[in-house]
Amino acid sequence: MLAFDAALSTVIESPEKPARAEPTAAPKADGPLSPELLSRMQRYWTAANFLCVGQIYLLDNPLLREPLTKEHIKPRLLGHWGTSAGQNFIYVHLNRLIRQTDANVIYIAGPGHGGPTLNACAYLEGTYTEVHPEITQDIHGMRLLFRSFSTPGGIPSHCGPHTPNSMHEGGELGYSLLHAFGAAFDNPDLIVACVVGDGEAETCPLEGSWKSVKFLNPARDGAVLPILHLNGYKISGPTVMARTGDEELVSWFQGHGYTPYFVEGDDPAIVHQLLAAALDRCYAGIREIQKNARAKGASAGTGPNGPLPPWPMIVLRTPKGWTCPKEVDGAPVEGTFRAHQVPLSTVCENPEHLKMLEAWMRQYRPEELFDKDGRLIAELAALAPDGDRRMGANPRVNGGRLLKSLDLPDFAQYALAIPGPGQVVAEAPRKLGEYLRDVIRLNPANFRMFCPDETNSNRLNSAFDATNRCTMEPIVSIDDHLAPDGRVMEVLSEHLCEGWLEGYLLTGRHGMWSSYEAFAQVVDSMVTQHAKWMEQCLEYPWRRPIASLNVLLTSHAWRNDHNGFSHQAPGFVDNALQRRGEVVRVYYPPDSNCLLNVFDHCLRSRNYVNVVTCGKQPELQWLTCDEALAHCSQGASIWKFATNDGGSEPDIVLACAGDVPTIEACATSWLLQKHVPGIKVRVVNVVDLNVLMSPDDHPHGMDNISFNALFTRDVDVVFAFHGYRWIIHSMVHGRANEGRFHVRGFNDEGTTTTPFDMVVLNKMSRYHLAIDALKHVPRLRSQASDAIDMFSRKLYEHHVYIRQHFQDMPEIRNWSWTGDFSDPTAPAPLAKGQPRAQLFTDS
Repeated sequence: MLAFDAALSTVIESPEKPARAEPTAAPKADGPLSPELLSRMQRYWTAANFLCVGQIYLLDNPLLREPLTKEHIKPRLLGHWGTSAGQNFIYVHLNRLIRQTDANVIYIAGPGHGGPTLNACAYLEGTYTEVHPEITQDIHGMRLLFRSFSTPGGIPSHCGPHTPNSMHEGGELGYSLLHAFGAAFDNPDLIVACVVGDGEAETCPLEGSWKSVKFLNPARDGAVLPILHLNGYKISGPTVMARTGDEELVSWFQGHGYTPYFVEGDDPAIVHQLLAAALDRCYAGIREIQKNARAKGASAGTGPNGPLPPWPMIVLRTPKGWTCPKEVDGAPVEGTFRAHQVPLSTVCENPEHLKMLEAWMRQYRPEELFDKDGRLIAELAALAPDGDRRMGANPRVNGGRLLKSLDLPDFAQYALAIPGPGQVVAEAPRKLGEYLRDVIRLNPANFRMFCPDETNSNRLNSAFDATNRCTMEPIVSIDDHLAPDGRVMEVLSEHLCEGWLEGYLLTGRHGMWSSYEAFAQVVDSMVTQHAKWMEQCLEYPWRRPIASLNVLLTSHAWRNDHNGFSHQAPGFVDNALQRRGEVVRVYYPPDSNCLLNVFDHCLRSRNYVNVVTCGKQPELQWLTCDEALAHCSQGASIWKFATNDGGSEPDIVLACAGDVPTIEACATSWLLQKHVPGIKVRVVNVVDLNVLMSPDDHPHGMDNISFNALFTRDVDVVFAFHGYRWIIHSMVHGRANEGRFHVRGFNDEGTTTTPFDMVVLNKMSRYHLAIDALKHVPRLRSQASDAIDMFSRKLYEHHVYIRQHFQDMPEIRNWSWTGDFSDPTAPAPLAKGQPRAQLFTDS
């Protein structure tokens, strides 16, 4: 016979039901639930299970009021049954906890492929009909619900934005706990019930997520209740944690700061009581931790109030595909990997399987759960919480309902004083750090910064004048700006930073994430999933806009000459630009004042992924505050100080996007005007990269008239770009004479070297650009030949010099813009207020 072995979370062949010595030997069907409540919860659970099976299989005959035939079955059977019954079970019990305690609870389905669960549970509680009025709570609406699931023009199979009780799609596994903790930060009354699938538990982001509890301050934050659902299998093999013994799991979770409560079994009557009791203990434990912390003030680690007690969590062991057929054609199904998706996939071809499906569905006794009109009977409907306490109506799951605009300071107050273009040097993010410092002061409960231990390195350290790094760990006297109430979330994991921020935004708050450019690509897929969520949200007006996901990339490829090739990778933007134009914005501010302009705009925006790339190293500064405002408002403009075409058609257009490309383009213009008399040069700087696109492809795209006004219609354009060249070529595709665009950018050449050698290695130096430009000015070919020879010699001299002196040539180190084209004899001075060298490096 087959029997469920809770120790392994699987069915096994056994002459008798296996015994469990730990942790619950010979459990009895008693607990906090009265027989009457237990009966109603059991029937509510079976109603949810029935709806899940119906979504996967049925095209018609939703309540089986006539014998099931293959005409009632969908031609394509899609969906995941394996996790659905277990998640339905959890949902029913959370409803009971909410009704009993008036707790503020939201649900995150880590196994988001169990989309039928959240659809079914939202339908039963009424919230699905409130946002999809055509899906009425009767037999006609039930039929439409079934027909819409995983069908063309319908809804997807995962927990997407279409279902009102979801803020986490869960299709790509690994991010559930990250979103849960992000949701709990600064939500003091919220409990986030986060179901973690045992397959998901094997992913790197999820495995790293358990440490999030070390950043959860019970004095100001809500709570996360992890429910690790060990149903034994992934698609075709067992999961690691399901085959891990309880003793080892206890040690694992205690080491991470949790007290695990084990609930297990395949007898619903017993498991109902066990889960109800565990939830009661967890809820009491959470409230006790919060009560003590809020009465005394939460201390970090072993502070004056002692260490924080461990947070409760639940380990739930139930069969995969619980309640489906135990065997099909002699093969075990319930409690095995065969129940992962569609347990009976040939019901239209195999009459015996069709009979098994009908028997499976009729075991739920739908005639006892729904009335003659197909409505859930009143005594069961009463189990759902009321109003906004329903998990599908909780405004935190639709965070835009709670979103309050930030109180933002006037960014002009932080402007850098610029005596003239290219005449002073500054670290662009420093002034942004001062701006963010005051954003934190003005918004003490709904704005946070997230960063993998690089806030100082990224020159945003003024934020520490207003707040600290958050930690609930011990603090020693030599630590720098650590406190339990810190609003800078630093942990050396891009996954945690990005995931926390997503959860924070999805529940109605604001924030930003800064990272080294190369390592931001660690979360390429996370950003993809978040952007896709927002793209789908645009289809549902009831999904209110949320604050944008703001990404600042500061330690970038061109100025990681000190760290080397591993740190030189500008590809994060490549992935972001694959998303639809409605949700992605990419900016390359060339200096400090433009960075302030751009970031102020980003913090005011909604429903975007804003990617801002601007280096942190000392660089020449170009525009005054007013000039930067005008430039950023246009997205791209002609830089008149570096242009000498007098408004007529130039011989060459030098375009640039990015701070280092801007320096090289301006230096190229300077060299050409100095050494090639009579040449007419136009410099166009692009700060909003998306303006290069067609307006058919992006809302910011320039029309052809505006585009040609900047780049002309026929003149060759030498374009110095921060990233990979194909991006520019793809953006200008379809413009007039697109072949005239000659793009220089990052070619994946790099090492530990000098700053200027990085642009030389990638053939984007001022000398390369000048040579390239002159090749496209035929009228000056005779005058240009000497200049080309000189620029080529300079490249050779550079090669020799840096190998002898280990630094760039003086004419490179000292260069700044001079209106009379005289050679500077010393480096440009620091801008007013910029700090000089510090005690130690954090570059």
